[in-house]
Formats: sequence, C-alpha cells, structure tokens
Amino acid sequence: MFLNFLEDVFREFSDDHWMIWNDEEFTYGSLRQGLLQWSDILRENDVRAGDVVALTGDFSPNSVPAFLALLELSCVIVPMTDSIAAKRDEFLRVCAANISINLSGSDSYEFAQLGDRPNHEHYLTLRERNHPGLVLFSSGSTGESKAAVHDLVPMLDKFRVRKRRMRTIAFLLFDHIGGINTMLYTLSNGGMIVVVPDRSPDSVLGAIERRSVELLPTSPTFLNLVLISEAFSRYDLSSLRTVTYGTEPMPESTLKRFTEVVPGVRMQQTYGLSELGILRSKSRDSNSTWVKIGGEGFDTRVLDGILQIKAASAMLGYLNAESPFTDDGWFNTGDLVTVDGEYMQIHGRQSELINVGGEKVHPNEVESVIQELPSVAEVTVYGERNPIVGNMVCAVVRKATDVADAELARDIKRYSAARLDSFKVPVKISFATEDQYSARYKKQRSGRSDTLTS
Repeated sequence: MFLNFLEDVFREFSDDHWMIWNDEEFTYGSLRQGLLQWSDILRENDVRAGDVVALTGDFSPNSVPAFLALLELSCVIVPMTDSIAAKRDEFLRVCAANISINLSGSDSYEFAQLGDRPNHEHYLTLRERNHPGLVLFSSGSTGESKAAVHDLVPMLDKFRVRKRRMRTIAFLLFDHIGGINTMLYTLSNGGMIVVVPDRSPDSVLGAIERRSVELLPTSPTFLNLVLISEAFSRYDLSSLRTVTYGTEPMPESTLKRFTEVVPGVRMQQTYGLSELGILRSKSRDSNSTWVKIGGEGFDTRVLDGILQIKAASAMLGYLNAESPFTDDGWFNTGDLVTVDGEYMQIHGRQSELINVGGEKVHPNEVESVIQELPSVAEVTVYGERNPIVGNMVCAVVRKATDVADAELARDIKRYSAARLDSFKVPVKISFATEDQYSARYKKQRSGRSDTLTS
C-alpha cells in the first residue's frame, strides 16, 4: 500500500544490485523477497499495526527490508545504532517501545517484548490515520535528547518521482534523518547502497574506488578528516560525481581545500532537521557556502536573522517536550543565516553565537580561518565569560604536527589577527589530543563553554 512505488522499482531492477555489504552483492529481487520474508516474520512474532518497534542495527540486507516491512504494516519505527549505546535505555524509556528487534553484526535478529503498547497522543494520531510512524532522537550531548515523531506518509511523497540512479556510500547513520533519506532516495531510483565496515577516510574512499561510487553524502567534519589524513591521494576517486554535505556549517577553508584536491566533483550543501526532514537544496556553485533551500512542500522565512521553516513533512511533535511550532505552523530552527536573494548562508546555531562587548562572533568563521594553518587538525571555537567584555573568544585545538603548544598558539593569534576583526581573535587557546567530533562525524560543541547569546 505505502510502498507500491518501491515495489515497481524492485521489479524493474530485479537483477541489479541494491546493496554491497561485507563485500557481498544483493539484488533487488532478493530485497523484494526479503520484504516478503520480513512481513511473515513480523506476523509470526505478533507485531501489529500501531506497535512501537525499536529497530537496532546499521544498514544491512536485513535491516532495510525489516524497516520497510514495519513501514508497510503501519508500525512506529524507532531506528537505533550502536552509536547511541550509552543512551539506549533513555531512548527506550522516552519512546516507550513495546517491541525490540536487535540485528547483530552478522545480521541475525532477535525479538523482545518490552511491555504494553504506549498511548502517547502522537501515537494515537498515527493509529487513527493507520499510518506508519518514525521516531528520531536529537543528537544533543547534554540533557535529555528530544524525540521527534513523524508520520512517514508525507515523508515518502518526495521519493515517488524518479530521479538519478547512483551508487551511494551509506555514510550517514541508520538512525539519522540523513541516513533514512539516503536509503529511501537510493532505493526509489534503483541505485546501490554501498556499506562500509567503518566510516574512516580510508575505508570510505577505498570503497569509492573499488565500487565506482558516484555519491558521497557526508559532513564537513568528515571532509576535514579526509584532508588531514590525505586519504584523497591514495585512492582513485574518478567515479565520484557528487558530494553532499550537511548536519553542520561548512568552513569555507575546508570547502576550498577539498575542491582543490578532488577537482571535478560537484559539491552540494544539504539542509535538514530531525523535526522537518531533508529539504531540497541547491548550492550557488561547488565552491560556495551559499545555498537555496525549500521547494515543494517547504516554505522558508527569516525573522531577526533566524531561519524558520514550514514543512508538509514536519513532525507531529515531540514525545518529551512541548511543541516548538508557532500557532501558524512555523518551526524556529535556531540557525542564524544571512540572505542574498534566493540564497542564504548558514552560520550555525544562535545558541553558539559569542557576544563580545556587543559584537557578534560566529564560531564557524573563526574556525575556518584557524583551520587554514597546516599545523591544525581540528579546532573548536567557543565563548567564556569575561568580566570586562561579557565573553571572550576561546579555541581548543588538536594539532596535526609536532609543534610546540606555545609556538602554535602564537601562530594562531597572528594568523587570525591578520584575517579577522580584533574582537574575533581567540584570547585563550588550549590544546587537546582527543577527537572533536561525535560518532555522527559532527563537531561536538556542548560542554566546551558558557557561551552566551545577546
């Protein structure tokens, strides 16, 4: 019923491959058969429409047909991965899943009954509509993560019109809105999902070479790691046509350097949120951080420099927080933007803005400059309280070379002073050896500071 458009794709490309997993190829014919088998498995385990099912795994020959079978049965799907292992108990409590399906690394599965079916108002709405649902958790590292509940039917609409078939790396995670979007886009166009054993630069770029991958959906943080590791010099990336990047603002220095070392690849900025889905987007050009977002099903507006969005695919609401929507249906993204005609430049969250004596500092702008230095592998800029100017700009740096801390700190200040306004130059610079990104390859900012807004 909900997946008729996918069934047509599965039949048309029956002998073509939809996934490479553990270096084994799987055809669309086997995916269609897997969907039928999982429908039987769900019935045998008394899974019913309206059940809330925690599905734990990663992209695999079993996880994808299991997801699709749950969708077709009108269940509420709560995808989870090992990346949230520390928060798994919290997530299960918040979503109140009554069934758990765990997929192992070998792709075997295990069912567990967790309790009675929950009756949250958003779940009741989905049952009244007889629609499948999706619960996605925010990736915030402090406090309780928010659980967004979606009606999957409007989210599926954007995939009903065929677009380009591509071989795609499954980089964004199975429990991430970007990962779900990658999966549905690839399958709806008869493409191939290439699963990598890990998401390191060598593993990803090696898979691009071996499997002639055309599309890499990723994050600016990962692209920076590719540059630091120089993995781009070790592999043939001639098959790669497009790199899409999102989840965080792109430093201009990273974008410029990446387009230099991997020429001819189209760079496309994307924009999406767990609460809204993935918007259609168009970068001004491959070297530009200016992007046009919106399209059918999405309206955008900017109030006081902050992006607001109204979306047909917007969530029903949170399970554990008040509705964030205005009375007329607009969602405040919290993202600060600059507008130039149809295009906008995204600077990052308003909550990350540093107020220095009334002057506003975007951390991403300062990070972009500091990352131009070859001795800097990663940098995170944040604010600390200052009794004179309210806040001061600080930076924590992971070094790329064996340079003395004091020497690099002096270089950073001199280099920044030559390229930035004086109030944007870091006053305090510290050094750390640990990575500054999460399992989602997104820069971790929380816990760094007492950053104040206005």
